[in-house]
Amino acid sequence: MTDTLVSPAGPAPSRGRPSGRGKGSSGRFPLTPASGIGLGVALVWFSILVLIPLAAVVGAAAAGGWSNFWDTLTDAQTFAALRLTVVEALLVTLANAVIGTVVAWVLVRDQFFGKRILDVVIDIPFALPTIVAGLILLSLWGPDSPVGVNIVNTRQGIFLALLFVTLPFVVRTVQPVLIELDADVEEAAASLGASRFTTFRRIILPSLVPAIAAGSSLGFARAISEFGSLVLISGNTPYETEVASLKILKFLEGDNQDGAAAVAVLLLIVAVVTIVALDVISRRVARRG
Repeated sequence: MTDTLVSPAGPAPSRGRPSGRGKGSSGRFPLTPASGIGLGVALVWFSILVLIPLAAVVGAAAAGGWSNFWDTLTDAQTFAALRLTVVEALLVTLANAVIGTVVAWVLVRDQFFGKRILDVVIDIPFALPTIVAGLILLSLWGPDSPVGVNIVNTRQGIFLALLFVTLPFVVRTVQPVLIELDADVEEAAASLGASRFTTFRRIILPSLVPAIAAGSSLGFARAISEFGSLVLISGNTPYETEVASLKILKFLEGDNQDGAAAVAVLLLIVAVVTIVALDVISRRVARRG
């Protein structure tokens, strides 16, 4: 009979998953008292500024019932305003994704006279009240235009106004990524025979896509909700140049708060869906790159 030898120190430790009861096994990381207070303050502040107002708008839209909500959105004039708003916002988002990336690239990779001035001017649409932006566009492209071009009460005017107020979003989200991008990787790809286009498509673009998507989603959300710059430019003609934000104003002036809330809720849904879709696309492109 063969005896089983047992080490005096006890059985050998298992190589499997550790059996300890620390935070590694439970997966829970308890908050410190200071972190708990900070999290509580953040949630309360976020609820006061965002969640509670959103809930109030949704509640106002639901107060009139589903039939009133559906009738408001399927009304021909309201539907035309919503369609115009979403289409113009999508076109502006596509333009910003391309032009904003190019501007960010020029500001980061190129050196030229007036670069710092251009870098400051990019942020002007952020600083200006939107009604002032509308007045600026009206002065240049209005009935008394010094260049002889009048875009007031046209879809081109709406597109230009939205493009003006959303210009900085993609630029400011892409610019930091380009600054942090390692140039050694590009040089290595070039030394291996990769063309500039291949280097951009396989190395640079996958790194930029998440930032482009983030800036585009912010610009789209701003575009569908824009009001101030469109008051003077759009003309607010039903079925032609009336946008959703001005339609909401008409509902409120007509004491139809349920209708205004219904349009607002739909815009909120469109913005959330677009932001989520762009985030999913950016993640997939980044993984494939």
